[in-house]
Amino acid sequence: MKAAILTDTTKCIGCNECAIACKRANHLAPDVPRRWDLDDGLSARNWTSVVQGPNRSFVRKQCRHCLEPACASACPVGALSKTALGAVVYDNHKCMGCRYCIMACPYGIPRYDWDQPAPYVRKCILCYDRIRAGALPACTAACPTKATIFGDRDLLLAEARRRIGEKPGVYLNKVWGEHEVGGTSVLYISNVDLAFLTRGQPLGDRPMNLFPRDLFLYATLWGLFELPLAALAGSWLYKE
Repeated sequence: MKAAILTDTTKCIGCNECAIACKRANHLAPDVPRRWDLDDGLSARNWTSVVQGPNRSFVRKQCRHCLEPACASACPVGALSKTALGAVVYDNHKCMGCRYCIMACPYGIPRYDWDQPAPYVRKCILCYDRIRAGALPACTAACPTKATIFGDRDLLLAEARRRIGEKPGVYLNKVWGEHEVGGTSVLYISNVDLAFLTRGQPLGDRPMNLFPRDLFLYATLWGLFELPLAALAGSWLYKE
């Protein structure tokens, strides 16, 4: 079985039960909003969130558990890995806090835990221990409208196509996650365009496999660009 989640945004009522269940199952502390946090509700203490999309729709945002995850390919120490079940899991004992995975993820999912003395990266792990034991992920078990369901990826793809075929006037003719960046284990069907989840950035179908040396090069080039600007800003403030 290749574990997967299918979210049908037409059934989501924005109740946040999935987010509450995720926090409870993973023993996540209350969130501490930061000025630099993105406006998507995710953080080191919130691994799933419900955001408002076009036409007042509600869309759940979480790790997409890519079939060929860029985060895992970018990690120089193997702290992130793709399991046989399909979940992309994280080992904080290996993590060195380089944040290459944050730079690599095309969906902007991993978040840094700034409140810890030794900060690590945090993200949804598809309730790996639960699904390995034969249970549902906490989020899907808690959903009162079955807007998000769990099962084998091939079967969920078939279910997604069935719903689209039965109600072509309701759904857009697309299963998000079927092909993007090589495919993901978290799939969506919707009556609105979900491009806003990647801030309108087209991803394409090819996996975005990166290596640590690539991320190091990007970070170095960015630093070379930023340092002169920082120096100019500092000199201007000093004159003031």
